[in-house]
Amino acid sequence: MKLCLSCGERFTAEGWCCPSCYACPETVDGFLSFAPDLLDPDEYFNPEAFERLFGIESNHFWFKSRNQLLLWALEKYFPHAESFLEIGCGTGYVLSGIQAKFPRLHIWGSDIFSKGLSFAQQRLSSVSLLQMDARRIPFESEFDIVGAFDVLEHIDEDVFVLQQMLQATKPGGGVIITVPQHPFLWSVVDERSFHKRRYTRIELEKKVTEAGLRIVHVTSFVSLLLPLMLISRIRRERSRKEFDPAVEARIGGMANTILKSILTVERVCIKRGFTFPVGGSLLMIAKRDRR
Repeated sequence: MKLCLSCGERFTAEGWCCPSCYACPETVDGFLSFAPDLLDPDEYFNPEAFERLFGIESNHFWFKSRNQLLLWALEKYFPHAESFLEIGCGTGYVLSGIQAKFPRLHIWGSDIFSKGLSFAQQRLSSVSLLQMDARRIPFESEFDIVGAFDVLEHIDEDVFVLQQMLQATKPGGGVIITVPQHPFLWSVVDERSFHKRRYTRIELEKKVTEAGLRIVHVTSFVSLLLPLMLISRIRRERSRKEFDPAVEARIGGMANTILKSILTVERVCIKRGFTFPVGGSLLMIAKRDRR
């Protein structure tokens, strides 16, 4: 069901013009825009990074490994899902993997950055892309799954965003979330990535529950690489003035292959039921009650 952000009217009409107040979303850069006043805000992310990400995601060990983990979670916890919305889809890399794995899934992607959506459009076919603010989602009880992958840490009002995700989810549906873990890993990498926080497991569980969702699974990941992450963060802190995000994203072919293999072993453990207590990131699956 669609939700008018101007008057709160719920409607199911084919178009997006509200039948009550007649408000219609703008079209900006070829995308329906539900937050045109917030296009490409510089307090959440550097939109110039989308081009760099677009070039490295498909081969980078971290992005590939996270995608494989998300595809497993989708298949295991939502085997009968028919619709999916990603909050903060960026360049569309995650959605491209989901579309290839689940071709019958009706997929929507959203981002506050229109520049990210332009890159996503190059990767995706038959996917609805929207410019919107995650704090004002124009849907109610619409999707079987709503995902936010390394998004919540960019937003001050993370609990409110979780409530909005719950609102957009059908009764019996759920959400999949990933966030960076462990405040002790905070470094210049987080600052330059426009993070507001790194989460503890207890903090994320509390906020997800507070939002009205029921947790069904949580595990750390990038766990086997945690010592390397800690060493890397310490080194970055010592040379923070010379830190270059572009250099951080680049990695040699041999190192990339080795790190990807390590995370493959980790993913096999997770698939077999092992939950890691610590790690660079957290994966959480939570559901909305059937009411």
